Amino acid sequence: MELEGKVAVVTGSGRGVGRSVALAFGREGADVVVNYAHSEKAAAEVVEEIKKMGQKSVSVKADVSKPAEAQALVQAAGDNFGRLDILVNNAGITRPAMMHKMTEQQWDEVVDLHMKGTFLCAQAAYPFFKEQKSGNIINVTSVAGIVGTVGQMNYSAAKGGIISMTKSMARELARYQVCANVVSLGIVATEMTEKIRTDPKLNDIYMNRILLKKFAEPDDITPAFVFLASDKAHYITGQLLCVDGGYGMI
Repeated sequence: MELEGKVAVVTGSGRGVGRSVALAFGREGADVVVNYAHSEKAAAEVVEEIKKMGQKSVSVKADVSKPAEAQALVQAAGDNFGRLDILVNNAGITRPAMMHKMTEQQWDEVVDLHMKGTFLCAQAAYPFFKEQKSGNIINVTSVAGIVGTVGQMNYSAAKGGIISMTKSMARELARYQVCANVVSLGIVATEMTEKIRTDPKLNDIYMNRILLKKFAEPDDITPAFVFLASDKAHYITGQLLCVDGGYGMI
C-alpha cells in the first residue's frame, strides 16, 4: 500500500472529488480526517467505508474559510492520530454569475472558501510539518484557473490564485522537506458538474473542449492524488499536474 502509516486531512471530503480522494487514501493504508460543512450523514458514510478498509477515520465539521474551524480541523489529525502527513485542500463551491451581475457576496464566498481556506489549512498544518521535517500538501485547482471561464470570474480567480499560492508554499516549506503541489481538474462526474453533464447544450460545449472526449470519473483522478501523496513523489514540489483529459492544454 502506497500510504501505509500516513495520516491525511482531506477538506470537503463528504462528497464529490474529496470523497473519492479520502476513500482512495484509505484503500492505500492512510488514516483519514474527513471534513464536511453541511452533510454529517454523507461524511459519516465515508468514515465507515474507510474503517471497513481497516483504517482509522473521523469526521470533522468545519468551514475552512474560518480560521478557528480550519485550525480545529487540522488539529483533529494530531488529536486522533498523533501526526499529520498529508493535507489535501479540496473544499469548494461555485456561485456563478456574469461579471456585471456578480454580487460582492458571491465573490467573497467563493474566493474565501477556495483561497483563504487553502491558506488557513496549510498554515494550521505548518507546525506538524515543521516538527516532523516532512509533509505533503496537495491543493486542488481547476482548468478554470488556467484558461478562465464565462460566468465564473470569482471561481476562476480563486483557482488561478491557488496555483501561485502553491508555488509559494513549495518555496517556503522546502527547508523542512515538505512538498506542495497542485492538481488541476477538468469536468469530474460530481454533483457540482451535474448541470454541465446533463444539459445537452452545455454537454456539447464542454465535451468539444476535452481532447479525450469524456468526462472524468472519480477513479480517473484519484491515482494522481495517491501518487503525489506517496513517497514516490518525494522529489516533486511546486508543480501543477493537469488531470483533465486535455481540457486545459495550452
